Amino acid sequence: VNFDTVWGQFTTVPLFLILVLFPLVNLKSATFFTKFNSLGTVSILFITSSVLYRCYDWGLNAEFRDTSSPAYVPLYTNNFPSLTGILALGLFIHNAIITIMSNNKNPENNGRDMSIGYFLVIGTYMLIGTAFYLAFPLPKGCIEDNLLNNFMKHDALTVAAKVFLFLQMTTVFPLIMYILRISVLFPIFRELWPGFKYVVLLNTVIIIVCVAFAIFLPKIGTIIRYSGAACGMSMIFTLPVLLHLAQEKREGTLSRLSMALHMLIIIVGGANFIAQFFI
Repeated sequence: VNFDTVWGQFTTVPLFLILVLFPLVNLKSATFFTKFNSLGTVSILFITSSVLYRCYDWGLNAEFRDTSSPAYVPLYTNNFPSLTGILALGLFIHNAIITIMSNNKNPENNGRDMSIGYFLVIGTYMLIGTAFYLAFPLPKGCIEDNLLNNFMKHDALTVAAKVFLFLQMTTVFPLIMYILRISVLFPIFRELWPGFKYVVLLNTVIIIVCVAFAIFLPKIGTIIRYSGAACGMSMIFTLPVLLHLAQEKREGTLSRLSMALHMLIIIVGGANFIAQFFI
Protein backbone atom coordinates (compact mmCIF):
# COMPACT_ATOMS: atom_id res chain seq x y z
CA VAL A 1 0.00 0.00 0.00
CA ASN A 2 1.55 3.29 -1.12
CA PHE A 3 1.12 6.70 0.47
CA ASP A 4 -1.26 8.04 -2.20
CA THR A 5 -3.69 5.21 -1.47
CA VAL A 6 -3.80 5.97 2.25
CA TRP A 7 -3.68 9.75 1.91
CA GLY A 8 -5.88 10.87 -0.97
CA GLN A 9 -7.01 14.49 -1.09
CA PHE A 10 -10.44 13.60 -2.47
CA THR A 11 -10.83 10.12 -0.98
CA THR A 12 -9.43 9.45 2.49
CA VAL A 13 -8.49 12.94 3.76
CA PRO A 14 -12.15 14.06 4.21
CA LEU A 15 -12.70 10.97 6.34
CA PHE A 16 -9.63 11.68 8.46
CA LEU A 17 -10.88 15.23 9.04
CA ILE A 18 -13.98 13.82 10.72
CA LEU A 19 -11.76 12.62 13.58
CA VAL A 20 -10.47 16.16 14.11
CA LEU A 21 -13.56 18.27 13.51
CA PHE A 22 -16.50 16.19 14.75
CA PRO A 23 -15.60 16.49 18.47
CA LEU A 24 -15.22 20.25 18.08
CA VAL A 25 -18.59 20.87 16.43
CA ASN A 26 -20.45 19.10 19.26
CA LEU A 27 -19.24 21.44 21.99
CA LYS A 28 -21.90 23.46 23.80
CA SER A 29 -20.18 26.78 24.53
CA ALA A 30 -20.81 29.59 22.07
CA THR A 31 -17.93 31.57 23.57
CA PHE A 32 -15.53 28.79 22.64
CA PHE A 33 -16.52 28.96 18.97
CA THR A 34 -16.07 32.73 18.69
CA LYS A 35 -12.78 32.83 20.60
CA PHE A 36 -11.43 29.74 18.83
CA ASN A 37 -12.32 31.34 15.51
CA SER A 38 -10.20 34.38 16.36
CA LEU A 39 -7.11 32.18 15.96
CA GLY A 40 -7.84 32.16 12.25
CA THR A 41 -6.63 35.77 12.12
CA VAL A 42 -3.06 34.50 12.32
CA SER A 43 -3.69 32.26 9.31
CA ILE A 44 -5.24 35.10 7.32
CA LEU A 45 -2.25 37.35 7.99
CA PHE A 46 0.22 34.69 6.85
CA ILE A 47 -1.77 33.67 3.74
CA THR A 48 -2.27 37.30 2.74
CA SER A 49 1.42 38.06 3.18
CA SER A 50 2.53 35.00 1.22
CA VAL A 51 0.12 35.69 -1.67
CA LEU A 52 1.16 39.34 -1.88
CA TYR A 53 4.81 38.29 -1.87
CA ARG A 54 4.11 35.99 -4.84
CA CYS A 55 2.30 38.80 -6.63
CA TYR A 56 5.27 41.11 -6.09
CA ASP A 57 7.61 38.41 -7.39
CA TRP A 58 5.49 37.85 -10.52
CA GLY A 59 4.92 41.49 -11.29
CA LEU A 60 2.03 42.86 -13.33
CA ASN A 61 0.72 40.43 -15.97
CA ALA A 62 -2.36 42.12 -17.36
CA GLU A 63 -3.27 43.32 -20.84
CA PHE A 64 -6.57 45.11 -21.46
CA ARG A 65 -6.37 45.76 -25.23
CA ASP A 66 -4.49 42.98 -27.01
CA THR A 67 -6.95 40.06 -27.12
CA SER A 68 -4.25 37.70 -28.42
CA SER A 69 -2.06 38.21 -25.36
CA PRO A 70 -1.94 35.38 -22.78
CA ALA A 71 -2.31 38.07 -20.12
CA TYR A 72 -5.43 39.58 -21.68
CA VAL A 73 -8.03 40.60 -19.10
CA PRO A 74 -11.55 41.04 -20.53
CA LEU A 75 -13.62 43.70 -18.83
CA TYR A 76 -16.78 41.63 -19.32
CA THR A 77 -17.58 37.94 -19.83
CA ASN A 78 -20.77 35.93 -19.94
CA ASN A 79 -19.62 34.07 -16.82
CA PHE A 80 -20.34 37.02 -14.52
CA PRO A 81 -23.28 35.19 -12.81
CA SER A 82 -20.68 33.05 -11.04
CA LEU A 83 -19.68 36.19 -9.18
CA THR A 84 -23.24 37.22 -8.41
CA GLY A 85 -23.91 33.71 -7.06
CA ILE A 86 -20.98 34.04 -4.66
CA LEU A 87 -22.08 37.55 -3.69
CA ALA A 88 -25.54 36.20 -2.89
CA LEU A 89 -23.88 33.77 -0.49
CA GLY A 90 -22.17 36.76 1.11
CA LEU A 91 -25.59 38.31 1.72
CA PHE A 92 -26.93 35.03 3.11
CA ILE A 93 -24.01 34.71 5.54
CA HIS A 94 -25.16 37.99 7.10
CA ASN A 95 -27.71 35.86 8.96
CA ALA A 96 -24.79 34.55 10.97
CA ILE A 97 -23.96 38.02 12.26
CA ILE A 98 -27.00 38.08 14.54
CA THR A 99 -25.93 34.79 16.13
CA ILE A 100 -22.33 35.91 16.58
CA MET A 101 -23.14 39.39 17.85
CA SER A 102 -25.71 38.10 20.35
CA ASN A 103 -22.86 36.56 22.35
CA ASN A 104 -20.80 39.75 22.63
CA LYS A 105 -19.81 40.68 26.16
CA ASN A 106 -20.45 44.36 25.43
CA PRO A 107 -23.41 44.56 23.01
CA GLU A 108 -23.23 48.36 22.97
CA ASN A 109 -20.13 47.99 20.80
CA ASN A 110 -21.85 45.81 18.18
CA GLY A 111 -22.12 48.60 15.62
CA ARG A 112 -18.46 49.51 15.90
CA ASP A 113 -17.27 45.89 15.87
CA MET A 114 -19.43 44.98 12.88
CA SER A 115 -18.22 48.00 10.90
CA ILE A 116 -14.59 47.11 11.56
CA GLY A 117 -15.28 43.50 10.59
CA TYR A 118 -16.94 44.49 7.32
CA PHE A 119 -14.07 46.83 6.45
CA LEU A 120 -11.44 44.17 7.12
CA VAL A 121 -13.28 41.50 5.12
CA ILE A 122 -13.84 43.79 2.14
CA GLY A 123 -10.23 44.96 2.25
CA THR A 124 -8.88 41.41 2.40
CA TYR A 125 -10.98 40.11 -0.48
CA MET A 126 -10.35 43.14 -2.70
CA LEU A 127 -6.61 43.15 -2.03
CA ILE A 128 -6.03 39.44 -2.59
CA GLY A 129 -8.48 39.07 -5.47
CA THR A 130 -7.29 42.08 -7.46
CA ALA A 131 -3.57 41.63 -6.84
CA PHE A 132 -3.56 37.91 -7.59
CA TYR A 133 -5.67 38.19 -10.74
CA LEU A 134 -3.55 40.98 -12.23
CA ALA A 135 -0.24 39.33 -11.32
CA PHE A 136 -1.02 35.71 -12.25
CA PRO A 137 1.60 34.86 -14.92
CA LEU A 138 -0.45 32.29 -16.89
CA PRO A 139 -3.67 32.85 -18.87
CA LYS A 140 -6.40 33.93 -16.46
CA GLY A 141 -8.54 30.95 -17.43
CA CYS A 142 -5.98 28.70 -15.69
CA ILE A 143 -6.77 30.13 -12.26
CA GLU A 144 -8.28 27.46 -10.00
CA ASP A 145 -11.05 28.19 -7.53
CA ASN A 146 -8.88 27.02 -4.64
CA LEU A 147 -6.34 29.84 -4.41
CA LEU A 148 -3.41 27.82 -3.06
CA ASN A 149 -3.74 25.23 -5.84
CA ASN A 150 -2.37 27.88 -8.21
CA PHE A 151 1.08 27.62 -6.62
CA MET A 152 3.70 24.90 -6.84
CA LYS A 153 2.65 22.25 -4.33
CA HIS A 154 6.21 21.45 -3.21
CA ASP A 155 7.15 25.09 -2.60
CA ALA A 156 7.95 25.71 1.07
CA LEU A 157 5.89 28.88 1.22
CA THR A 158 2.89 27.13 -0.33
CA VAL A 159 3.16 24.23 2.11
CA ALA A 160 3.26 26.64 5.05
CA ALA A 161 0.29 28.58 3.64
CA LYS A 162 -1.72 25.34 3.35
CA VAL A 163 -0.92 24.49 6.96
CA PHE A 164 -2.18 27.90 8.05
CA LEU A 165 -5.24 27.50 5.81
CA PHE A 166 -6.00 24.21 7.53
CA LEU A 167 -5.72 25.98 10.88
CA GLN A 168 -8.09 28.68 9.67
CA MET A 169 -10.65 26.18 8.38
CA THR A 170 -10.40 24.25 11.64
CA THR A 171 -11.43 27.39 13.51
CA VAL A 172 -14.09 28.56 11.01
CA PHE A 173 -15.92 25.27 10.45
CA PRO A 174 -17.04 24.73 14.08
CA LEU A 175 -18.40 28.30 14.17
CA ILE A 176 -20.38 27.74 10.96
CA MET A 177 -21.72 24.47 12.36
CA TYR A 178 -22.77 26.29 15.54
CA ILE A 179 -24.64 28.87 13.46
CA LEU A 180 -26.39 26.11 11.50
CA ARG A 181 -27.25 24.37 14.77
CA ILE A 182 -28.92 27.50 16.11
CA SER A 183 -30.71 28.18 12.80
CA VAL A 184 -32.18 24.66 12.63
CA LEU A 185 -32.74 23.56 16.23
CA PHE A 186 -33.70 26.79 17.97
CA PRO A 187 -36.94 27.33 15.97
CA ILE A 188 -37.93 23.74 16.80
CA PHE A 189 -37.00 23.44 20.48
CA ARG A 190 -36.78 27.12 21.47
CA GLU A 191 -33.50 26.33 23.21
CA LEU A 192 -29.90 27.06 22.24
CA TRP A 193 -28.91 23.60 23.54
CA PRO A 194 -31.85 21.20 23.06
CA GLY A 195 -29.82 18.17 24.09
CA PHE A 196 -26.64 16.37 23.17
CA LYS A 197 -28.36 13.69 21.08
CA TYR A 198 -30.15 16.22 18.86
CA VAL A 199 -26.96 18.20 18.34
CA VAL A 200 -24.98 15.07 17.45
CA LEU A 201 -27.72 13.88 15.09
CA LEU A 202 -27.83 17.20 13.22
CA ASN A 203 -24.04 17.48 13.07
CA THR A 204 -23.77 13.91 11.80
CA VAL A 205 -26.12 14.62 8.91
CA ILE A 206 -24.28 17.83 8.00
CA ILE A 207 -20.86 16.16 8.23
CA ILE A 208 -22.00 13.33 5.94
CA VAL A 209 -23.19 15.89 3.37
CA CYS A 210 -19.91 17.82 3.61
CA VAL A 211 -17.78 14.70 3.22
CA ALA A 212 -19.88 13.55 0.27
CA PHE A 213 -19.28 16.86 -1.51
CA ALA A 214 -15.56 16.77 -0.66
CA ILE A 215 -15.22 13.33 -2.24
CA PHE A 216 -17.61 13.45 -5.19
CA LEU A 217 -17.72 17.18 -6.05
CA PRO A 218 -14.48 18.81 -4.83
CA LYS A 219 -15.11 22.09 -6.66
CA ILE A 220 -15.44 24.82 -4.06
CA GLY A 221 -16.25 27.53 -6.61
CA THR A 222 -19.15 25.56 -8.07
CA ILE A 223 -20.50 24.68 -4.62
CA ILE A 224 -20.33 28.27 -3.40
CA ARG A 225 -22.02 29.84 -6.40
CA TYR A 226 -24.87 27.31 -6.56
CA SER A 227 -25.50 27.27 -2.82
CA GLY A 228 -25.08 31.03 -2.61
CA ALA A 229 -27.54 31.67 -5.42
CA ALA A 230 -30.06 29.18 -3.98
CA CYS A 231 -29.82 30.45 -0.39
CA GLY A 232 -29.81 34.05 -1.56
CA MET A 233 -32.88 33.49 -3.71
CA SER A 234 -34.88 32.00 -0.85
CA MET A 235 -33.57 33.67 2.30
CA ILE A 236 -32.56 37.09 0.99
CA PHE A 237 -34.57 37.91 -2.12
CA THR A 238 -37.83 36.04 -1.49
CA LEU A 239 -38.83 35.34 2.12
CA PRO A 240 -38.04 38.81 3.56
CA VAL A 241 -39.84 40.44 0.63
CA LEU A 242 -42.93 38.27 1.06
CA LEU A 243 -43.00 38.98 4.79
CA HIS A 244 -42.74 42.70 4.11
CA LEU A 245 -45.56 42.57 1.57
CA ALA A 246 -47.71 40.57 4.00
CA GLN A 247 -47.07 43.20 6.68
CA GLU A 248 -48.06 46.00 4.28
CA LYS A 249 -51.23 44.12 3.36
CA ARG A 250 -52.22 43.70 7.01
CA GLU A 251 -51.65 47.41 7.60
CA GLY A 252 -53.54 48.36 4.44
CA THR A 253 -50.57 50.21 2.92
CA LEU A 254 -49.82 47.80 0.08
CA SER A 255 -49.78 49.57 -3.29
CA ARG A 256 -49.26 48.40 -6.85
CA LEU A 257 -45.93 50.23 -7.03
CA SER A 258 -44.70 48.54 -3.87
CA MET A 259 -45.88 45.17 -5.17
CA ALA A 260 -44.12 45.69 -8.50
CA LEU A 261 -40.83 46.84 -6.99
CA HIS A 262 -40.71 44.00 -4.47
CA MET A 263 -41.62 41.40 -7.06
CA LEU A 264 -38.72 42.72 -9.13
CA ILE A 265 -36.39 41.89 -6.25
CA ILE A 266 -37.70 38.30 -6.20
CA ILE A 267 -37.26 38.04 -9.98
CA VAL A 268 -33.65 39.23 -9.70
CA GLY A 269 -32.91 36.56 -7.09
CA GLY A 270 -34.56 33.86 -9.20
CA ALA A 271 -32.72 34.99 -12.34
CA ASN A 272 -29.42 34.87 -10.46
CA PHE A 273 -30.07 31.26 -9.45
CA ILE A 274 -31.20 30.14 -12.91
CA ALA A 275 -28.16 31.81 -14.50
CA GLN A 276 -25.83 29.45 -12.60
CA PHE A 277 -26.96 26.59 -14.86
CA PHE A 278 -25.81 28.39 -18.02
CA ILE A 279 -22.18 28.99 -17.09
